[in-house]
Amino acid sequence: MSKGINQHVTPHKGGGWQLIGAGNSKPTMVAKTKKEVVDFGRKIAQHQKSELVIHGKDGRIQEKDSHGHDPFPPHG
Repeated sequence: MSKGINQHVTPHKGGGWQLIGAGNSKPTMVAKTKKEVVDFGRKIAQHQKSELVIHGKDGRIQEKDSHGHDPFPPHG
């Protein structure tokens, strides 16, 4: 299976939160709560074996959650 598109949880301009694939112009999902979007985004990232990148209200990355493409054994 090829690597999927990284999914980003970011604030939505119209309020609430959005899930948007890297390089996409339209969100996959928009919801009122960040938790809803994170939970949905995690499922997509797991299915696509990609990374879920969670941003804060200020747009800065708070957390990254990788699903399936970690190096083994880990570097370092």
